[in-house]
Amino acid sequence: MENRFNLVDEPWIPVADHGRVSLRDIFSNPQYRSLGGNPVEKIALLKLLLAIAQAAATPETEAEWQALGADGLANRCLAYLGKWHGRFYLYGDQPFLQMPAIRQARVQSFGAVLPEVATGNTTVLSQIQAERSLSDADRALLLLSLMGFALSGKKTDNSVVLSPGYSGKRNDKGKPSTGKPGPSVGHMGFLHSFLLGGSLQQTIWLNLFSHTQIRHMGVYPSGVGVAPWETMPSGESCPVARELRQSMQGRLVPLCRFCLIAKDGLHYSEGIAHPGYKDGVIDPSMAVNYSGKDPKALWADPEKRPWRELTALLSFIHQTGGQGFQSWQLRAGLERARDVADTFAIWSGGLRVSSNAGEQYASGSDDFIESVIWLHSELLGQAWFSQLKIEMDSLDVLARNLYGRVIAFFNEQTVDGSKLAAQATQLFWQLCERDFQSLVDSCDGSEQATRQRQQLRRRFAGYVHQAFDQFCPRETARQLDAWAKCRPNNSTYLKQEA
Repeated sequence: MENRFNLVDEPWIPVADHGRVSLRDIFSNPQYRSLGGNPVEKIALLKLLLAIAQAAATPETEAEWQALGADGLANRCLAYLGKWHGRFYLYGDQPFLQMPAIRQARVQSFGAVLPEVATGNTTVLSQIQAERSLSDADRALLLLSLMGFALSGKKTDNSVVLSPGYSGKRNDKGKPSTGKPGPSVGHMGFLHSFLLGGSLQQTIWLNLFSHTQIRHMGVYPSGVGVAPWETMPSGESCPVARELRQSMQGRLVPLCRFCLIAKDGLHYSEGIAHPGYKDGVIDPSMAVNYSGKDPKALWADPEKRPWRELTALLSFIHQTGGQGFQSWQLRAGLERARDVADTFAIWSGGLRVSSNAGEQYASGSDDFIESVIWLHSELLGQAWFSQLKIEMDSLDVLARNLYGRVIAFFNEQTVDGSKLAAQATQLFWQLCERDFQSLVDSCDGSEQATRQRQQLRRRFAGYVHQAFDQFCPRETARQLDAWAKCRPNNSTYLKQEA
């Protein structure tokens, strides 16, 4: 196919309030605020932009990073895109992030590899689940998302092996194996976090790593590495592939699937098998706790929105060692963001998935999730974090008490109320979410902040009663008696801030 649809020039990246823009637009226009699309697309796009930035201008030290600035980084990235312009064609003799040699693999429809699309005998419940034709811009976005977020299953044609002697695509019986999940999704769907600045260019700059930071992380033996579009691998275990497994570039754009876009789908096979978090290798945006016997990762959970994980993500603020969850993207960037920006945000998101017999899919309560929490640089510190943790722990106590009180209400009726108790607790957290930003802003030591927290505590206590009343009716005398007996008492919670 002829070289056409160059990602540097063509609009394909969704940007909030602007629609689709090109890579050149991203680094030319400082007015763009943030990326659009679903959370997986946002993560994949930001990781691509960071991979371009790391390839174009990885600073040696923090001083060099600060001297570079968001404008300087954008200019370096524009020069880089000009130099490597020919490697960003979606079609042609060197198609972007694609393997022409994989054309022997069978073709999957685009919908088959989109988690939100229902294909085969799956029931279509809403229009968003219906398969549709994709434009070149949509195909580019899908291709990029598959590089790290491909789901495991039998859709990969692993009968095609490009590296002679490579056994990673065979099972114990020597037959083609089921495709493994992408390193950015894992077993259930990792939660990813990034810093957000006032503009998209500032966001890229805030999340850019220096060589010093990468060496300090000790996660990538090959350091930054070479961007995959500069030198694509020839197989699953060729020297280039092995180098990508050990470099940061290899985790920003993992190439976990070898693809080639066809007319109505794409040739689809498993690509580079990256080590997982239990092997000590992670995406910089993931959060993992290595302090216990077994590593624990933070997973995307629609029933526990990302804002509720803020204290876990920021636990390093008041720790001197490596205890608790560690997100290198936040740990490396929080101090610098506080120094160069009055306000910045923490964005967290991902996709929850289920799995059965090696097949991953999104079903039931599985969904995309994301949260944005804005922070004031002047407030950040151990005192602020300690107060925030007190408030979040207190909300957890309220939620557990609500669950127990709803259970007790239905026990009085000799009915199993566990499902309704869980729904009541979920409603409580949904009501609290609208006020969480105010809670974050009120955790400094001022008298005004104390008064604001007192008001918020009364509001949160009201949410407990609102959720209890919605799920515990009082229409009969028996129900009214149980309602009065079991209604939550929040006096201890309210007195703590008096």
